[in-house]
Amino acid sequence: MFSGDSLITLIKTAGYFGLFFIIFAESGLFFGFFLPGDSLLFTAGFLASQGFFNIFVLLGLSAFAAISGDSVGYSFGRRVGKAIFKKDDSLFFNKKNLLKAQQFYEKHGSKTIVLARFVPIVRTFAPIVAGAAGMKYRTFITYNLIGGFVWTFGMLLGGFFLGSVIPDVDKYLLPIIGLIIFVSVLPVLREMYLAKFGKDKEKDEPKAV
Repeated sequence: MFSGDSLITLIKTAGYFGLFFIIFAESGLFFGFFLPGDSLLFTAGFLASQGFFNIFVLLGLSAFAAISGDSVGYSFGRRVGKAIFKKDDSLFFNKKNLLKAQQFYEKHGSKTIVLARFVPIVRTFAPIVAGAAGMKYRTFITYNLIGGFVWTFGMLLGGFFLGSVIPDVDKYLLPIIGLIIFVSVLPVLREMYLAKFGKDKEKDEPKAV
């Protein structure tokens, strides 16, 4: 997890090329699940409002990175197929993350490619699962384009807007980033809660005779 200060430093140091790689990797490379996503884009948008980046370059570059990253993940899943579910855990791969994305896919279907953009970890593995599940490429690329533009433009313009209209917003940036990080992990915390207490609740409920 990245703090506000470290995230700002990371973005300033990484520059356009670094931001492209982070978004690309977090969108479709299985080892990119730990990278910041929502908070990175929001903070980059804010820094653009302060003159550190060109917002139009960021919009185009980030959307392309997100869409192409998902496409690579889909191609990888398509090529490897269901064999990936038999892969052993390693430093950069945890089967639980893949299974979580699979459950999300089974619940939401094709819309997963859009919805997963706003769910950390699932965002990384969703295109891989879609490829392994045999989703038609025409369907995938349609949802990929929608999700990629909505996610990147929404986060970047949100940060840019606040940075442009709120006086001295930099004083509140760290709490805002903290809130975004908290909100972004809420779906994960919810799934963990349901996984732990949901089963216990089912056991306690009386069975129909």
